[in-house]
Amino acid sequence: MNSEQKHSLAHTGDMGIVACAIRLKAARYAADLMQTELATSLGLKRTTNISNMEKALTFPNREIMSYFFREHRIDFNFLMSGHYSQLPGDVQDRLFPALEVANNEWDQRAS
Repeated sequence: MNSEQKHSLAHTGDMGIVACAIRLKAARYAADLMQTELATSLGLKRTTNISNMEKALTFPNREIMSYFFREHRIDFNFLMSGHYSQLPGDVQDRLFPALEVANNEWDQRAS
């Protein structure tokens, strides 16, 4: 995958709510987590907040960004603006296939 394809998949530079939702979902997929598992890890009783973030109803909050950085080495620069170059190689290797899936799901949802 070349740099241009990666920028496109990550929506690099796009800080809009839809791009953030796609990146958050990809991060969850790359971490191999279901919404319920992520909610439990964050100390939430319900998945509503996560679902709303992934549906682009709300932006990812500080708690979720902190969790992904602390536990999965996915930092807020990626989640908020798609800048991936500082992420470790193994993280990038998991993220880009997950971004393909998350983008395709968003496109199908939008259709």
